[in-house]
Amino acid sequence: MRVLIIEDESRAANHLERELKKAAPEARVLDKLESVEEAVEWLREHSAPDLVFSDIQLADGLSFEIYAQVELACPIVFTTAYDQYAIEAFRTNGVDYLLQPVSEERIREALAKVARLKPQISMAELAQLLQRPASPAAREFKSRFMIRVGEEIKSIPVREARAFFSQEKATFLLSGTGRRYVLDLSMDQVESQLDPEAWFRVNRKYLVRFQSWSHIYAWTNSRMKIVLPGLDDQEIIVARDRVPAFKNWLDR
Repeated sequence: MRVLIIEDESRAANHLERELKKAAPEARVLDKLESVEEAVEWLREHSAPDLVFSDIQLADGLSFEIYAQVELACPIVFTTAYDQYAIEAFRTNGVDYLLQPVSEERIREALAKVARLKPQISMAELAQLLQRPASPAAREFKSRFMIRVGEEIKSIPVREARAFFSQEKATFLLSGTGRRYVLDLSMDQVESQLDPEAWFRVNRKYLVRFQSWSHIYAWTNSRMKIVLPGLDDQEIIVARDRVPAFKNWLDR
């Protein structure tokens, strides 16, 4: 099975390739492209792959622009950190819509859907893959938090959170818009309910989502400093004993 990956974040692209290899060892990644322009050029110069994994938000625009310029018959599995483009994705040969970070199990589900909808591209290796016993069910992680704001109860999806932090004995959720919500949970309780592939406890006070920061700097005494939009006025220092694990988490 010949696969093309379109993703402008190299770590996300590498993570996707590793998870794809776990789910389908016979899959061959033809190329990893980073922009609308590069993808359009590649697709015009090469024969179509069997399957495309495509991020939606690329550095130079939305990936839908690619498929408006190039007629592509093969199915597309869209990957993104957000879900506001789901309807448009399924209008553009999209057979599945995976929220990042993408897991092996979700890739297996997407491949199964591709096999059902497009049997002509389901090669023998893919058929064998789908006949193998499924791996044990993945642990279910928290997908939203119920938060009280005055007299109103809000449901905040985890995917909209940028970080969790403690301040003055209270725990806060920092949203992507920079708004802060108070949680009736401890930091330990929050951490235990989140996917460790997507979240990291950098120190006692801060729990950050992958790629939610604007900058990471080397800091004194072999530590690291994170600059997080919405918390620019606060120093977020990766604890010295957490630095090795943090570097491994970044490089997965």
